[in-house]
Amino acid sequence: MSGANFGGMRVLSLESRRSVETAKLISTYGGEPLTAPAMREVPLDSNQPVLEFAAALMRGAFDLVIFTTGVGVRTLIKTISEHYDREQFLNALRSTKIAARGPKSSSALRELKIPITVIAPEPFTWRSLVSALEAELGSSLQGMNIAVQEYGTSNPELLTALAEKSVAITRLLVYQWALPEDVQPLREAVLALAHGHVDVVLFMNAGQVAHLFLMAERMGYTESLYEGFRSTVIGSIGPSTTEGLSLYGLQPDYEPTQSKMGFLINELA
Repeated sequence: MSGANFGGMRVLSLESRRSVETAKLISTYGGEPLTAPAMREVPLDSNQPVLEFAAALMRGAFDLVIFTTGVGVRTLIKTISEHYDREQFLNALRSTKIAARGPKSSSALRELKIPITVIAPEPFTWRSLVSALEAELGSSLQGMNIAVQEYGTSNPELLTALAEKSVAITRLLVYQWALPEDVQPLREAVLALAHGHVDVVLFMNAGQVAHLFLMAERMGYTESLYEGFRSTVIGSIGPSTTEGLSLYGLQPDYEPTQSKMGFLINELA
């Protein structure tokens, strides 16, 4: 977009993994970046469910395994490789139908030379994933034993849609989301939003929405946060994040043409 420029607007990013990159992009497009990481990945208390899944997969217990994130693929393989033969497990995946929710999970699977039966099309939501599964597998989806790798939090809508078509669903949570160890930037973000000191806020995933409101609730600032959103432009990276916003009664002012951070920042500017 030629001439894209925030014109000095204060742009809040809640991104954790790519906070530095996001801030640089905001600055590149003439914005004043405000960064407040909202999330961190933490290991599960126990790997036992993951190891039980691996053992069952190698026995041929699953008809379909669904991967929803790239980091989930890599974390799963790393965890299982510490307890089982890595190639034996990968070969078991290669002989099972595999579905990927989006480009990050499909890229991680291809790196491991795992064939993918179904890839969800844009906008990479749970709905597009279910539609792709139905289109590719048809009636054979009925009665399948399915494992679903989840991402930080559960997706009840996806699990419900799959449960209506299958014999059994196994949830495979390989990491979970927590608040950052240093919550002060997130507290400051709540205050800035509540007092109207933010012009644009960027949401890259639904977890950021949930953690922002969790912090606001702890501070007693929930109503003030809603008031602040009335004068703040809300950018959502895509439909999954927009669904997360809708759970809190919010609708974004803008979604980019592609669900990518660079497109969101460029097009909003």
